[in-house]
Amino acid sequence: MTTQGINHLGLTVLDLSSTTNFFTKGLGWSLLAKDESYPRTTVSDGACRLTLWQADTSKPVTAFDRKSNIGLHHVAFEVSTKEMLFALADKIRSWPGVRMEFEPELLSGGPRMHMMCLEPGGIRVEIIWPAS
Repeated sequence: MTTQGINHLGLTVLDLSSTTNFFTKGLGWSLLAKDESYPRTTVSDGACRLTLWQADTSKPVTAFDRKSNIGLHHVAFEVSTKEMLFALADKIRSWPGVRMEFEPELLSGGPRMHMMCLEPGGIRVEIIWPAS
């Protein structure tokens, strides 16, 4: 093998501040870096690192359509317990700008469970409890 996993995932978002707050305050991630001159932040949960880039809203922006755009379909994060999955659903369900696609439900017949939402910047986020 020549590579050793993902160093970070770079995502362009509609509102950098809202998305950064979603990850840091909503999901409890750490803010690692912030660069106002090239609007971006870097956040991490200790295992995964995301670089969030502000979309240039002086030009027309197009929301992502997972069925017709090439690129990121969604990003999935794992939680260690079923209780954590439901606790996060309770917390982010009413988070400003979040759209719940579906609440926690069985994944492929269970016992695994997952949920899906769009965070305030428009990125589709899945949270999975692997039941193992």
